[in-house]
Amino acid sequence: MLITPAFAQAAGAGDTNSMLMSLLPFALIFVIMYFLILRPQQKKVKDHNELVKNIRRGDTVVTTGGLVGKVTKVVDDDQIEFEISDGVRVRQMRQMISGVRAKGEPAKADAAKEDSSAS
Repeated sequence: MLITPAFAQAAGAGDTNSMLMSLLPFALIFVIMYFLILRPQQKKVKDHNELVKNIRRGDTVVTTGGLVGKVTKVVDDDQIEFEISDGVRVRQMRQMISGVRAKGEPAKADAAKEDSSAS
């Protein structure tokens, strides 16, 4: 035999400390993934649900498809109806709304400067 029984026995016995140290990088990766990816994503979903829940008649909404319109009617908990042009009304699922610009939102400062300089 090339390997003596003493070396074989020493190699087979695992130290619990070394096992813990080998699992530590996996635990650190999981913790880093949680704080960098999962937690911000959960916050973003929570904010979007709050935004969608608070849609009211008269709000200007932007859909995920890029349509911009004014809410004319809140149909139910899942749908809203908004007007994208004079007389053109569209029904949309609330979850497909990407942004809400409430009525009375001030115009951007850049747009106001362009309007005053054009006059």
